[in-house]
Amino acid sequence: MSACKPAEPGSRRQFHAENADRARDEALRLLAQRDALGPRWLAWVATELYHLKPPAFAAMVRRELERLNTADRQFGQASKGVH
Repeated sequence: MSACKPAEPGSRRQFHAENADRARDEALRLLAQRDALGPRWLAWVATELYHLKPPAFAAMVRRELERLNTADRQFGQASKGVH
């Protein structure tokens, strides 16, 4: 995985813009394993998030995972094709 890091604190917006698609793709990858891993999924996701660098990217993935997971619970399987 390539490292992505914000150059300075003021570049948070730019960092987010540059990595939003990658964070969404990573969250989708994690969410796709939920059924296969069953009850072990949550611990596995925590480990995967822990290994993502930099921490700002891991936080983006975590927020996107929460957003997708909430949409999935609210709208069911139909939401998977929308994103």
